[in-house]
Amino acid sequence: MTRILIIDDEPQIIRFLTISLSSQGYDVIEARDGKTGIAQAVLAEPDIVILDLGLPDMDGKQVMREIHLVKKVPVLVLSVRSSEQEKVQLLDMGAEDYVVKPFSVNELLARIRRILASRASAETAQDRRFDDGRLVVDFAARQVSLQDHTVSLTKKEWAVLEMLMASPGKLVTQSALLANIWGPTHVNDSQYLRNIVRQLRIKLQDDASNPTYLETEPGIGYRFLVQS
Repeated sequence: MTRILIIDDEPQIIRFLTISLSSQGYDVIEARDGKTGIAQAVLAEPDIVILDLGLPDMDGKQVMREIHLVKKVPVLVLSVRSSEQEKVQLLDMGAEDYVVKPFSVNELLARIRRILASRASAETAQDRRFDDGRLVVDFAARQVSLQDHTVSLTKKEWAVLEMLMASPGKLVTQSALLANIWGPTHVNDSQYLRNIVRQLRIKLQDDASNPTYLETEPGIGYRFLVQS
């Protein structure tokens, strides 16, 4: 059974999440402060951590840092802090996803399913090959085909696609993509990245308004979609 750790100090939120997640078959455990949350992340071995940032004893960012020092577990941030800068900072620090309060439980459940599917996809991709029957990406050979037709990618297009597919389902920030592919002096040159993603969508016949592969979080980043 998938286990989810909730780290939040609001009793109503914990109660609501526990009922909602339990009804979907998840095993739910809770912590109402940062120190307890860090301990539970190690002892209870959760599959996902849902983390509030405004905890009574320490900031959620520090909690996430300390969890990741001892345990490689995906963290979904659930917070009232809604600024784009805050989201980007947390995602660059390693958060798997970010949901703003108040939130839709259906959206939260969908994001949890996506994280679980992402982890399963990453664990089974031992040969570093993606094949959904339509799109085939062979990482070793650096080859892409769509409906049995070879797709030619530029070096930058391949680099962006490879980085997104390395963390399937995870939102990768613009700044991370730009820093890793163009270099740290280009972290603000988002137009470079938008042009590459636009070309990738054309070559993969992917509709930006109803994407199959490349999803945009406006102003924040992109994710490679996986089946949930």
